[in-house]
Amino acid sequence: MGIELAGFVAVVVLAYLIPGPDFLLVSRYAVQNKRLGLAAALGAQSGLCIHMLVAALGLSAIAAQSAEFFMIVRWLGAAYLIWMGLCVLRQSRHQSASSDVQKQGVQKEQALTGHRRAFANGFLTNLLNPKAIVFFLSVLPQFMNLAGDAVRQILILGVLDVAIGVVWWWGVVAVMQQLAGMLKRPAVRQWWDRITGGLMIGAGALLARNGTG
Repeated sequence: MGIELAGFVAVVVLAYLIPGPDFLLVSRYAVQNKRLGLAAALGAQSGLCIHMLVAALGLSAIAAQSAEFFMIVRWLGAAYLIWMGLCVLRQSRHQSASSDVQKQGVQKEQALTGHRRAFANGFLTNLLNPKAIVFFLSVLPQFMNLAGDAVRQILILGVLDVAIGVVWWWGVVAVMQQLAGMLKRPAVRQWWDRITGGLMIGAGALLARNGTG
């Protein structure tokens, strides 16, 4: 029996449909600028590639046996999400009601949050997400033929996961661009930032809590 591609694709699609830290980050960048959204998405998928390569090399299996390793990853991921959420909330509070100041703020923000920063944030958000590690350790093997070449199968399934993600993120960015006109209105943008920042902090807090359980 070979790789169960149909079942794997169904699980991967479902995983992408469930919003997570990557979705919050890519969506927010996509509202600012299409290229920023794509850069953040590329960063997230690059982080996923690292998880895939680590799993293929067998390092994940070794790391999985260390409770301390997962604790460190969880706390780093939680701290990063909470820090990003606080930055978003701080930016929301500093927004002015003046349209001129708003325009200057947006231009300044876009200058500061360039493509490299968007890529780096997407990369780190995915890389520090322990769920990605768990996926390659526990979920992905369920669709492999254990009698076959494990490395080859991990790479095949991993590349398929990344490819599905590329299509998904392209669609997310396109949808957010359609909503950008509404979400860039001062009042709406302020609430959007508050909700996004709050969800990021909540995700980080939940991740930290799970890490102490």
